[in-house]
Amino acid sequence: MKLVSMIRSGRTGVGLILSDGVLDLSQRMQAGSLREVLVRGLLPKVATFVGEAPDCGLDEVRYLPAVTDPAHIFCIGTNYRDHLKEVQAAGIARQEPTHPALFIRYPETMVGHQECLAMPAGSVQYDYEAELAVIIGVGGRFIRREDASRHIAGYACFNDGSVRDWQFHSQQVTAGKNFMASGALGPWMVTADEVPDCGNLSISCRLNGKVMQQSNTSQLIFDVPHLISYISQVLPLVPGDVIATGTPHGVGFSRKPPVFMAPDDVCEVEIERIGVLRNRVASANPP
Repeated sequence: MKLVSMIRSGRTGVGLILSDGVLDLSQRMQAGSLREVLVRGLLPKVATFVGEAPDCGLDEVRYLPAVTDPAHIFCIGTNYRDHLKEVQAAGIARQEPTHPALFIRYPETMVGHQECLAMPAGSVQYDYEAELAVIIGVGGRFIRREDASRHIAGYACFNDGSVRDWQFHSQQVTAGKNFMASGALGPWMVTADEVPDCGNLSISCRLNGKVMQQSNTSQLIFDVPHLISYISQVLPLVPGDVIATGTPHGVGFSRKPPVFMAPDDVCEVEIERIGVLRNRVASANPP
């Protein structure tokens, strides 16, 4: 199943993607968001609505980030073996990490499918990063690797839009990863039962139709079960949490010459079995 966070007829809600449109779940389930569906344990109930007629077409909704209000967005740096090689060549990393490089993004840094990414004013190094996002359905702490799959609600595409000139101001990446509306999450959440092996999915990024990144999640240094277990040692995972698992090789700053996004560019993240997350870049001019 594909669940979308959306605005329909001026109201924020959650919908079920059908072959011929969208079924609005907000009133049917008395739930205002996907996170609420997950927190209340309502995800199994969604399947009972699959046979109903859609309420509207896909073109009648405005997409929001797949989870609009996650308590936590955990991101992992340098987590693809092919990406490790390119950052080693750039002198940024020297050896394969022994632990995940964990950093945080905030919900207001994310936009939905077909919404505009905001290129920060004064930056000329706005980069793309295609990533697989894991959405937590069942919370917990000290989760064992072998139990991790039971905590996954589903998956989405993630664009970890990175403002490199700010990211490299210091060894801390927080500033470059948290500009308003600089990243994207969507277009929807695909439930875990439709992705039997998240460790073997093709993943790509296109900029204005040109393939910039092309890889497979089999290249992950720390796989999804490892990440869930590792992060849950730090603090409890809760339903609706998002884990962005890292990006493969081909990012803009590692290219010679570098390639960065600019206003009016269109960036697309595509992941096998999940879909295409498409966003146009716009200038974020200060008031």
